[in-house]
Amino acid sequence: MDIRQLRYFIAIAEEKQITAAAQRLHMTQPPLGQQLKLMEQELGVELILRTGKVIELTEAGQALYKHALHLTKLIEEAENDVKEIGKGTRGKLRIGVNTLSSAQLPQLLRIFKTRYPEVTYKIQQNESAQLLRLIREHTIELAIIRLPMELSDFEVIQLQSEPFYFVTAKSFASESQAFTYADIHRYPLILPSTEGLGLYHSIIDQFTERGLQPNVIGECSDMVTLLDWVSSGDATTIVPESIVKLHREYAFQAYEIADSQLKLATGLIWLKDRHVSNAAQHFIELMQEAQ
Repeated sequence: MDIRQLRYFIAIAEEKQITAAAQRLHMTQPPLGQQLKLMEQELGVELILRTGKVIELTEAGQALYKHALHLTKLIEEAENDVKEIGKGTRGKLRIGVNTLSSAQLPQLLRIFKTRYPEVTYKIQQNESAQLLRLIREHTIELAIIRLPMELSDFEVIQLQSEPFYFVTAKSFASESQAFTYADIHRYPLILPSTEGLGLYHSIIDQFTERGLQPNVIGECSDMVTLLDWVSSGDATTIVPESIVKLHREYAFQAYEIADSQLKLATGLIWLKDRHVSNAAQHFIELMQEAQ
């Protein structure tokens, strides 16, 4: 089999009809049917079952479809990489960002766009653990994640850590410029994470270590919703400095936490021993310059 036949089989598997697959491939039905027959003869197995006009994959066909998707994706990546090498500054920057986002990223992207105007972008936000999965699946190449994590398979540039702030509505009346966890535990608190995730427990631990029980009234990992909620005056929150800097348009005020040891550590990561595109390599270099 060759890559052309694999692409034929993907179309057949997804369209579930030879006629529809042939139309998708801009070819006539008989040659496509012949190619399917040749594949079955070469492999010595049936790949499809015909139920009326609809095609179903056999177990062998399902296995071939799965591998065909993987192989054609690898071929496309190889073609793209070769084209990028030839063109130098074209390509796509595929980067993931933790749900807490990155205060550095907007400025870095502006600099990057100035240097490499032909590059396009795919920026995807998700939890750190999910970003690792997306890198392994080739969906993205780079990610800015929350540390620490198990990263033995990854290269890491550790970024500057940042403090957390106690955030209240603009209408909140206080003469103090800083709060302690003993102060904060009296106020209704929404955590910027969900139970079971590291950030949730990191914040709770700051109270527990001081023998305090925080008044947690909710969890919300969507920063826009969280800050809108806090701005209304119904609750408070604790978020890293980057969130305060990135969302200044909301009606909140941020206070230092005087007795906090909590820091947000982040890093830029990519898989070891895997070729990265020119666009990704250029971004890595830019990030190294910025540290």
